[in-house]
Amino acid sequence: MEKKRIAVLGAGHMGTALIRGILASGWGKPGRLTASHPKSLKAAALRKELGIRVLASNLEAARSADIVLLAVKPQILESVLSEIAPVVSPERLLISIAAGFPTARIEAIVGDRVPVVRAMPNVAAVVRLSATVLCAGRHARAARMAEARKIFESIGLVVELPEYQLDAVTGLSGSGPMYVFQIIEGLSDAGVRVGLSRDVAAALTVQTVLGAAKMAEVLKIHPAVMKDMVTSPGGTAIAALHSLERNRLRAILMDAVEAATARSKELGRGA
Repeated sequence: MEKKRIAVLGAGHMGTALIRGILASGWGKPGRLTASHPKSLKAAALRKELGIRVLASNLEAARSADIVLLAVKPQILESVLSEIAPVVSPERLLISIAAGFPTARIEAIVGDRVPVVRAMPNVAAVVRLSATVLCAGRHARAARMAEARKIFESIGLVVELPEYQLDAVTGLSGSGPMYVFQIIEGLSDAGVRVGLSRDVAAALTVQTVLGAAKMAEVLKIHPAVMKDMVTSPGGTAIAALHSLERNRLRAILMDAVEAATARSKELGRGA
């Protein structure tokens, strides 16, 4: 991988997070990385910060790359693929992070023999704590999947699954940070509501969420067991839990994941 030339098309939040992760990994070198961004001021800022080539043209960015990472929105992916198709060949690996856009649609545009990998990271890539799922297209063999895994391990956890599960992954972990941000905001507001300052409420909320997540990661026991560790008889936590159950918190979260999964499927159909 140290010798592979990588082009990241669409250096937005996720694309830039991937570039930073690759550079921080130790194996990625600025001279072997190229990105594209349509806005000249942003492109100049990225060149200065990251020390890599940032071009306006997706075609020129992809032209000399061994691995082309498609970090553009699903609504414009088809046009970007058509733009770079003249320089795409079976010797190049295409990796797409576009939600809902299946590998078969990509292969149909760029050619059936091109190895394609689909990835679903999440926004926690910006702090190198993404949960990323990879799936292989028809021509992405084990060596190509290993290259994709190497890239996404630079920004967090990587899991490989069959493609039919990617819409569900998009609904759960792809959109998942938003659910947590909503919970953090709500808890912080609640702290203010009961008399804490905004700064204190925010700090306590973030540390509480961080600590609970770390417990789940380290202890590896069912969350219901950890919940019972907190809810003593007649105490404050069980009173709060009663309110959460009465207001259907779990059902609300399940509905949200189902809605995001359904939207991913719509995007896959070109809706």
